[in-house]
Parts: sequence; C-alpha cells; structure tokens
Amino acid sequence: MTDFYRFLSLHVWGNLPASWQRFISQLYAGIYNQSWTRHVIPAYSRVHYKDPEYLKLFAPASGASTYQSFQDFFTRRYQELPQTREKAAWPCEGLICDYGRIDHLDLINIKGEKKEVRVIFGRSQEEIPSDYYFTNIFLHNNNYHRIHAPVSGEILDIEHIRGDLVLLRPWVYKNDPSLPALRNERINVTLGDDEGRKWYVSIVGGPAVGTIVLDQNTKFGNTVNQIDELGTFLLGSTCCIAAPIPISREVGETVYMGDEF
Repeated sequence: MTDFYRFLSLHVWGNLPASWQRFISQLYAGIYNQSWTRHVIPAYSRVHYKDPEYLKLFAPASGASTYQSFQDFFTRRYQELPQTREKAAWPCEGLICDYGRIDHLDLINIKGEKKEVRVIFGRSQEEIPSDYYFTNIFLHNNNYHRIHAPVSGEILDIEHIRGDLVLLRPWVYKNDPSLPALRNERINVTLGDDEGRKWYVSIVGGPAVGTIVLDQNTKFGNTVNQIDELGTFLLGSTCCIAAPIPISREVGETVYMGDEF
C-alpha cells in the first residue's frame, strides 16, 4: 500500500503541473470552510484525541465561542501560549520524521538529481554551516497548525518558493522523508537570535493547503519573541529547521510547541 501511495504521489499527482495541483487543492480546502463541516469535529475529536484536556487548551481561530467550520478548528489558537524558559523551543507540534547534522545526511534523489537538504532553505542554503542540525517535523491533520519562533531575535530574511504540492506523509517516502520539502511550495524565514546565531525555518505546504498565512508581524527587520507566531497552515504541512544546536528528542517522537528544543 505504501508503494502505491508513493507512486500515486510522485508519478501521478506529482507529474501534474503545479498550477493544477494548486487549483485542485484550493477546491478541496474550500470544503473545510463550509459551515456544515463543523458537525464533523466531535466525531473527529473522539477518534484523534484520547485526552479531552488537550483540546481545552485551544479556542476557535475565528474568535467565536464555538468552532464555525472544520477550518476554524484546524487553525485553532492556544487560549494562552505555553510558557517556556528554554533558550530554544519547538516552533510547532508534530512528528519528528527526519534529523541529523547537515553534513552527515544522505543526498535526496529529486527527479534524477541528487540534492542536499539545504536546498529546502532556498537562497539561504549556501550560508548554512555544515555542522548545523536539520530537523523535519510532520504535522498530521490532528496537530496544532501554527508555527512559532523557536528563539527570540530579528527576522533577517523571508523567501516564498513556489513549487509542487506532493503528498507529505513521511512513511510514504521510505528513506527520504524530506523529499516533499525539497519539491513543495514553502516560505522560508531566517531568524537571528540574541547570541548572533541564525535559525532557518521552512514552512512547507502540501496537497489541500489552500494558503500559508504569515502573521502580520512576520516581516523583514521585525523582532520577535520566542514562541511569537510566525504563520499558519490552512490544511496539511511540514516544518523544517536548520539550527545551530542539536535537538533533545529522537526521530519518531512527537513534539509540542513550546517544549525544550
């Protein structure tokens, strides 16, 4: 079944023009803005959230007292942002599906061409040191889908890279879980922390992602505090990070926004 999904994603859906992928995805994502989709939320929550206290941490993105649509639920906000005293915190919630020092990671085959994971970060790739650590976090549909600043500092660069919208699920790609991040549309944000180090965050879209919406404060030259919001996914997503320090977790673990990096 995994081989079938890989073939479908890369060789059928993946060979469609990016404009077609985007148009179909926007149609699909538009369904979740319909008010009737709010009726799906109770059943969806019973299946995906064993701890009912988890959902009490959040409020509708619309500001209403109840969720107005599935999209309103999907883009939910924290009632109160987690507090952290760590020097670096996880910018999102999701599954760690790829990790390693950049110069130790294998090259990834993209349409017959071998590429480093640094390519994910666009025009910043050449300045990322080889001893930086790369992490790919896959955000499943049931995860919290806002991306935050892992550190306090200044926004040094923002780049929008248009690309494909191939399937993101890491278990489809066997030994290349970061392959979609090299192909897909993404927004890259470079942060300079208080110690003069750079952090590279890539917000990667996938099928059914109608839009990646940046926070109004996510602008070149602005300063951000740790766990300030950088952007939001409207369905589906992956977040990649190139960081100057190693992480405290392992591949296969789920991390939560605000936890120790």
